[in-house]
Formats: sequence, structure tokens, C-alpha cells
Amino acid sequence: MATKLKLGTRGSKLALVQAEWVRAQLLSAHPGLDIDLVVIKTSGDRASQLGIFDEDRTKALFVKEIEEALLLGEIDFGVHSTKDLPADLPSGLEIVAYPIRESPWDVMVLPRGKKMAELSSPALIGTSSLRRQLQLRRFRPDVQFAPSHGNVDTRLKKLESGEFSALVLAEAGLKRLGLRNQVNAEVCREMVPAPGQGALAVEARIDRSDLKPIFSSLDHPETRRQVEAERILMRLLGGGCRVPFGALAELGTQEIRMAVFWCDPAGKNPIFLQEKISLEPKKMLLEMKNLVKRIREESSPKK
Repeated sequence: MATKLKLGTRGSKLALVQAEWVRAQLLSAHPGLDIDLVVIKTSGDRASQLGIFDEDRTKALFVKEIEEALLLGEIDFGVHSTKDLPADLPSGLEIVAYPIRESPWDVMVLPRGKKMAELSSPALIGTSSLRRQLQLRRFRPDVQFAPSHGNVDTRLKKLESGEFSALVLAEAGLKRLGLRNQVNAEVCREMVPAPGQGALAVEARIDRSDLKPIFSSLDHPETRRQVEAERILMRLLGGGCRVPFGALAELGTQEIRMAVFWCDPAGKNPIFLQEKISLEPKKMLLEMKNLVKRIREESSPKK
């Protein structure tokens, strides 16, 4: 008899593509499973529809109702974009798998034949992320920004209609939707992405030990080490304090190379740092705390 499981997901096109991919991977590894998708409308979806969504400061709202359904036992596991997860998970929940990470980078999507350097001033860039805006101003201080809401297709149509001069999107989303080769996009490697960007997270209840063998085949150790390092830093910095923050961990043989973007809640005093962090757990935590101290010192207003 097949094991029946319920997978909770948001109802956006990208969220459904991601959930279907996870479902397919699990069914391939465990043919005896029967997995139903349960679409859950989140507070983030409602805020986005009303045009009051701040991409950096309220993204945890995209997981709230899914986590509530997990705790109530209405679903067996949920699939999220890792960058939407709060720094601290609700008591009783854990991430049982981080599948292999897609591209962590942001991209600038431009009209056909255009390059970012060719955008005339004042160009209007579509993004609701203060993290992206502050970093873009480093090399294009002349550009203006406007909120960009809705799903990826809606945003791309606004670019085609001339509402924006360009858009900033996560490259992973374009790839998962099969759109990466259909748009003119430049990878923004000068910008530090959001913690966990490009990675999926499979969340379940801690007391569901019966599920752990099922998800072990889906968990990618390198992705887990990268994402957990980024999320540890986010937690130490006070992940709930809603400031523009970027972190990207790249694994070496014995250390992590951590790139960080941070600024104060008002969007002032932005800093960019790169630091090497030990992979040994105790050393990692100590070095992360030292990095947080340095970040806070360097981002404090100079007297």
C-alpha cells in the first residue's frame, strides 16, 4: 500500500513548479509514495496582491500559513524558497532537506538588445527590494526605482510594455520557470544575494521521524552547509529586525568564503565585507560572532 503524504505549497506559478519538482524527485527515489499537493494562500500572497509587500522586510509572510498547517497536522511537509524563511523556525519544525541549490545570483533583465551600461539616465528599475536598490546604486547612482509586484510573468510583461527600463529578478526563478534563455539578462555578481537565495527548503515537524529516511535522498550536503552558514549569520545579526541584508557562502576545502552586505534599518551606512570562516562548528560560531561585531562597528554612524 502506498504511503500517502500531503505537500503544502503556495499557489504561484513558481511555487507550484518548485513543489512539483520536489514531488517528482521524491517519487523517483521512492516509487511507493503517493504525494498530493495542497495549495495554501499565505499572508505574503495577500500583501503582494494589495501592493503593500516589501520584498526584504515581509517575505517571511510567504511561509506563515504553511508552517501553521504543518503544526496542525493538515499537511506532512512544505516546500519553500529558502530566502523566504524567517531566521528562527517555529518550535516543533525543522528543515529536513535542502535540495541542490540553483543559481544564487540576481540578474538585471533588460529589453532585447540592451545592456545595463547602455541604460539612459534616469532609468526606472523595477524592484521592491531595498537590498537590491542600495547595491545597484553603487555602480548606477543615477537610476530610479519603482515597486515591482506580482509573479514573474506579470513583471516581464511590464518590462515589455515599457513600464520599467529594467527589472531585477532572482536568476533561479527564471531558470526554474524555463525563462532564462528567453530573456535578455545580465548576472549581477557585484551584488550580494539574499541568504538562501536559489535554494529550496523542505520543512516538516520534528516529531515526524518516519519522514526522515524519505527526505535523506533529497538533501544536498554542500547546499545545506552553505545555506546554514548564511542563516546562522542572519540569526546572529537579528534576522527579525528587518534590515537590508545579503549573505553568500562559498565552500572551500576547510573554510567558507562569506560575502556580506548590510546596512542600518533606514538604508544608510551600507557596508560590504568578505571574510573566511572555519568549517569546524565551534570555530565557525566564534568567527561568525566576530564577523557580526565587525559588521555592527563598521555600519555604525561615524561621529
